Amino acid sequence: MTGGPLQTWLDILPGQIEHALYGRKHGDLQRWQEAVAGLPEATPSSCDFNQQRIRVGTPTDADETMHEKIRAQLKQLSPWRKGPYELFGIHIDSEWRSDRKWGRIKGFLQPLQGRTILDVGGGNGYHCWRMMGAGAGLVINVDPSRLFLMQYEAMRHYLGDRGVYSLPLGIDDVPRNLKAFDSVFSMGVLYHRKSPIEHILHLRECLRPGGELVLETLVVDGDENTVLLPQGRYAQMNNVWFLPSCGMLEKWLKRAGMRDIRVVDVTATTTDEQRSTEWMQFQSLPDFLDSDDPSKTIEGHPAPERAVVLATCPD
Repeated sequence: MTGGPLQTWLDILPGQIEHALYGRKHGDLQRWQEAVAGLPEATPSSCDFNQQRIRVGTPTDADETMHEKIRAQLKQLSPWRKGPYELFGIHIDSEWRSDRKWGRIKGFLQPLQGRTILDVGGGNGYHCWRMMGAGAGLVINVDPSRLFLMQYEAMRHYLGDRGVYSLPLGIDDVPRNLKAFDSVFSMGVLYHRKSPIEHILHLRECLRPGGELVLETLVVDGDENTVLLPQGRYAQMNNVWFLPSCGMLEKWLKRAGMRDIRVVDVTATTTDEQRSTEWMQFQSLPDFLDSDDPSKTIEGHPAPERAVVLATCPD
């Protein structure tokens, strides 16, 4: 990450991380850090980043006592929202089957070999490891959740430095006009932003000329002028601002100056893809849908449907 167009960010990054971690107290941060520090040492004989479960090691790489210790430490980092992972045979069955999303988009992406990538709101880094498995040269994830950072650190404890880095920051912490990344992913973020076009503009400024934007967000059916502004909650989330139609989403991208805009996938979120598990025991999608009409949320809005749009940063 040293030198080049990222140097501007690197100069201020240590202060940003210090402030993000310790500028405001979090009652669980020390416990999470201790859970990571308490992971026993084990050397994975092999790893696989190209299957549904990101696999680190095999069951025979650790004895029964170590398995129990690893599982106990990882459990302290619950809830696990993104995955799945498999560490030394221990299956972390996350709330989201994030492999489903990756499977839907990977065939449409520009080849990731050697690319420098920014993943905005990437959670614990599941998709970042998949990008690395596809040959990316450098992947940087920004997500302000300190729990997600600790989950990433648990993976890194066994994987070491493989060119994937997770930072406890948000997109607003990324300097403007970097023009540093070959690909920028923003998946599951846009609907949380009060100004969606401003978010797209910031993403565009992160890209080098000709770079690729991968934007995934909640959408609703309708023409190019349709957008839902939930009053109150949407699927029990209280920070959802705009759910556009695919046509409106394309208009936003055009307004932000992007080109070669194309919707490559629209998929309804199912209770098989997002649900409670042993590793995420809180309420999940089945609890957020109308029990009498699962085509609607419990607030009466259209049930979650997500679109993936690709676009190119102009020269």
